[in-house]
Amino acid sequence: MFTTMLEGTKADWMHIAAEHMKHQQSTAATQIIDSLKRLEAIEVGFGANQLVHSLMTATLARRDGASDEEVVAALCHDLGKLFSIPNHGAIAGEMLKPYVSDEIYHAIVHHQDFQGRYYYEHLGKDPNAREKFRGQPWFEMAEKIVDRWDAPAFDPAFDIDPLESFEPEIRRVFAAPKRGI
Repeated sequence: MFTTMLEGTKADWMHIAAEHMKHQQSTAATQIIDSLKRLEAIEVGFGANQLVHSLMTATLARRDGASDEEVVAALCHDLGKLFSIPNHGAIAGEMLKPYVSDEIYHAIVHHQDFQGRYYYEHLGKDPNAREKFRGQPWFEMAEKIVDRWDAPAFDPAFDIDPLESFEPEIRRVFAAPKRGI
C-alpha cells in the first residue's frame, strides 16, 4: 500500500475501491438512521421536533401508498438541518442524490420554496416562489412531497410510525447508489 497518492498503482486503487464499497454498503443506512435520531434535538419553534416532523411526513407518505424512495425522501427531507437550517434542502438533496431519482432529488433540494406557499408572505418573501419551477419534470413530485406530506406534518399528537418501522425502506434505498458522484 502506498503512503502518497502519487505512488498508487491500479492494484492499490482497485483494493481501495472495493473497501470503500464494503464500507458504504454496511454504513450508509446506519448513518442515515443515526442522523435521523439526532433530529429530535432540533425544535426550531414548531410544536413537533424535527424527528417527529420527519416521521410524520414519512408516515403520511407511506399511508398514501408512496414508493420506498418517496417514503425515504419524506423521512430525510430535513436532514440538512443538522448542518444548516437555511441550506437544509440542498444538503439533504445531496445526501439522497446517489440513491433516488432526479425528480426526488430536485424536489428535496427545492422543497423550501414549495413550502413558501404557506409562510413566505409572513416573512416578506414571495409565496409563489414555487412557480419559478413550473414546467420542470420534478415540479409535481415537489408539490406532492410538500403539499400532501410535509406541510401537514406538524401535529405532535399525530400517530406516527416509529423510526424502526422505516428501517427496511431505508436499507433498500441506501443499499447501493444508482449513480456515482
